[in-house]
Amino acid sequence: MTETTTFLSPAGPSRRSVLAAAGAALLGPVLAAPALAQGDWPAGRVITWVVPYPPGGSTDVLGRNVAQRIGTALSTNVIVDNKAGATGTIGAAFVAKAAPDGYTLLGTSIGPQAIAPHLMGKLPYDHIAAFEPVVTIGTIPHILVVGVNQPFKSVADLLAAAKAQPGKLAFASGGNGTILQMQGELLQQQTGARFIHVPYKGDTPALQDTLAEQVQFMFAPAAAALPHVQAGKLRALAVTSAQRLKALPAVPTMGEAGMKDFVVEQWQAVFAPARTPTAVVQRLNRAINEALKDPAVVALADKLGVTLVGGTPQQLGDLQKADSAKWAKVIKDGNIKAE
Repeated sequence: MTETTTFLSPAGPSRRSVLAAAGAALLGPVLAAPALAQGDWPAGRVITWVVPYPPGGSTDVLGRNVAQRIGTALSTNVIVDNKAGATGTIGAAFVAKAAPDGYTLLGTSIGPQAIAPHLMGKLPYDHIAAFEPVVTIGTIPHILVVGVNQPFKSVADLLAAAKAQPGKLAFASGGNGTILQMQGELLQQQTGARFIHVPYKGDTPALQDTLAEQVQFMFAPAAAALPHVQAGKLRALAVTSAQRLKALPAVPTMGEAGMKDFVVEQWQAVFAPARTPTAVVQRLNRAINEALKDPAVVALADKLGVTLVGGTPQQLGDLQKADSAKWAKVIKDGNIKAE
């Protein structure tokens, strides 16, 4: 599915650059600008920001706001193009094949860039070698939650029950191959406990059945679970971030609950096609880092439960490689298959 939205730059640094942007928007490829104008990149050419998911999710909503602001900063127009399907790999494949000139970007998440490639067999691109990391937008922690009528008061309680009844306790996820499933699999592999995985078509129905206690537990995105925890409808056993959440100061981290090396955060990031010039990547990196400081973006991120990160391309590259290796091992050891 493809859906596009264009963000028009309201003003540029000069009348000349504004006219150039307007002309490019009207005439399209007829007046194509150079790939890199000295000191004035992108010189009015339209940027396509590909989101590999349907409209409305946090990666899409936050990405649109960031895209709008970099369009203003770079005095150009930005088109947000939703290319959903195949766990985000359709959009990723599109960007991997795009010209490496900085005018096609991938606003994506951990799934297509570190998990799905190990589940889906051979893809038409290498999820690491086919891209230049630009910047990490932010991370989303998760909360291990159970229904309030469940007997588990701690992670230790949950694990003890699972070991006493192997294969009896069920956990929900938003689907096969999601980061939510991966956390349940990681918990099994680190503890020897055995659970039943119940995949749903999205995080929302999974959370609804956890609330209804049709399943025993779930690793849920913080923003989705928090209102139910605060309303007393779900019990939070632990958070998957390295530090406790400000909104849940009494809830331990998984590390504090006895699970070493169990820091799991769903990240959102921006990539460009491989061989995009370093100067272009750095210019995009600066523009996006500045956008992440905008009070409106900060407020939106708080609402979505995203901790804004920013940083360098190298930091994103290191994060992607580390998580790719981590989840590749979990998938292999658990013999997990895409269904």
